[in-house]
Amino acid sequence: MALPTVAIIGRPNVGKSSLLNALAGKMISIVEPTAGVTRDRVSALIERDERYFELIDTGGYGIVDVDQLSDHVEQQIQKAIDSADLIVFMVDIRDGIVPLDKKIAQLLRKQNLSVIGVANKADSAKMFPAAGEFAKLGFGEFLCISATNNLNKSILLERIFETLKDLEFTKPKKPVMKIAMVGKRNAGKSTLVNAMVGEDRVIVSETPGTTRDAVDVRFEKDGQVIVAIDTAGVRKKNKMANSIEFYGYVRATKSISRADVVLLMIDATLPISQVDKKIARFIAEEHKSCIIVINKWDLAKDTAATEDYEEYLTKMLPGLKYAPLAFTTATEAKNVQSVLDLAAEIFKQATTHISTPKLNKAFEIIKEERVGATKRSKLGWPKIYYATQLAVNPITILMFVNKPELFEENYRKFIINRLKTLLLIAEVPIRLLARPHRKDS
Repeated sequence: MALPTVAIIGRPNVGKSSLLNALAGKMISIVEPTAGVTRDRVSALIERDERYFELIDTGGYGIVDVDQLSDHVEQQIQKAIDSADLIVFMVDIRDGIVPLDKKIAQLLRKQNLSVIGVANKADSAKMFPAAGEFAKLGFGEFLCISATNNLNKSILLERIFETLKDLEFTKPKKPVMKIAMVGKRNAGKSTLVNAMVGEDRVIVSETPGTTRDAVDVRFEKDGQVIVAIDTAGVRKKNKMANSIEFYGYVRATKSISRADVVLLMIDATLPISQVDKKIARFIAEEHKSCIIVINKWDLAKDTAATEDYEEYLTKMLPGLKYAPLAFTTATEAKNVQSVLDLAAEIFKQATTHISTPKLNKAFEIIKEERVGATKRSKLGWPKIYYATQLAVNPITILMFVNKPELFEENYRKFIINRLKTLLLIAEVPIRLLARPHRKDS
């Protein structure tokens, strides 16, 4: 059964994103003084005493968007209203009732929904009497809150749970996998998310930089919950126009860190850029499982065969040599299901638990080959006594050796490549650690 859904609705810059972050207890939506920062529906699961609901932040109703996305934003607001069991109607206590507040009130009355009115930015009790005028909007007394100072946050939560008490608070299924879409601007990340979910969950536009927040979208496939994370398009730091783009980039990197599998979106119609290389390096440094998704493949008329393109990517993105490739046309949902299936296979590899006997048998084979080891006249040969697995995703293996300093980068790469082949985990990264054995320390 679906979770109860609560949508925060209000005009631009009244503090909707601040309230989402306050109730969630962490920074999810970007908060900026600039009006109209939020465009997509950004959601968070809220829990108290094993009761749950989904809280949705929406764009400012009536925003005049500089990128001509106002219609898209309002469509997302309407979808949030249509799916909501409860609306938190937010106004700014300092401004009093303004024409847009009246327009939103009229819209909500037509929907015949449960509504809790909140007057935000009430930073002191002296301001509370001013909230009385909002009763004219037709939703009773508005609760005075300060989202940035957590004022009356617990009272608001209590009212929300009380209003939703007749609905079933089923504990949501735990996602089996989180997939982050990352890449430069206009690579097709949002289009791919919508194709996976099967609906227009996030805004898609030819305008670069449409997505700003990292948007978590929960959906089910074969009875299992998957979270697709849509992220802001990345461009060179010296070309970032403002702090909004910077915060979007920070959230994109954090999304890579918390994802189980990363989809690096490459625009097939353009050559590999410095931004593509930068993101690829970050993914490799984080030891993240990855699929390189070459999107807009149908438009790549000047591109040679897939084999040639694979060779080109290996040369341009050497750190992700382990990552499999997928060729898609997200606008037509071509190969999207194949990407999901591949992500599941990659995740399976990345979460492989290797038994200690099997692992050490692989190391015995590697030790017999001794290829790649460099003899040092003073320090001698590198020796591996035994190994054990410490973690999964990334698979982390600890070797107990005579002298860790003997295990140069090239030799470690050789060991990793042999382990991937011997243990059938060729498409995921391995972290290889070395610690001196006690008898050699």
